[in-house]
Amino acid sequence: MLNITLITIGSLKEQYLKEAMAEYQKRLGAYCTFREINLKEEKTSGRESKASINEALEKEADDIIKIIPPKSYKIALVIEGKMLSSEELAEKISSVATSGYSEIAFIIGSSCGLSPRIKAFADLSLSFSRMTFPHQLMRIILCEQIYRATNIISGGKYHK
Repeated sequence: MLNITLITIGSLKEQYLKEAMAEYQKRLGAYCTFREINLKEEKTSGRESKASINEALEKEADDIIKIIPPKSYKIALVIEGKMLSSEELAEKISSVATSGYSEIAFIIGSSCGLSPRIKAFADLSLSFSRMTFPHQLMRIILCEQIYRATNIISGGKYHK
């Protein structure tokens, strides 16, 4: 069975988002082993200066790199990444699963984004849109798309 890890910065605060996440985790259980790792969001030094933000992103990058599963295919969600259709994401997940990777790790950064180091570290930079989404909501959107992709791979009808 496919192993998928979702690495996120920060935790869900709203109950309705927690419930949506729990629903997709339950659904994904039919297709993969899914786990979510939430890391602490680094605080900027009270100033929203570029240096303060970069320092926080680099601390978050250190935390992300420490917990990335070995031999995983790393997909970073970034606005400047490649856009894929649901079918193309399913093809990507399927090809990764048959290419010697034991796991796929999706990475969602904080509200300040991801460090350039994580973007370079990723095997794929993925974008869902040129629009900006709240990073808490993006987890739900991503999990829905992973569910849709795994359903496509298994020949299901959910994606139609």
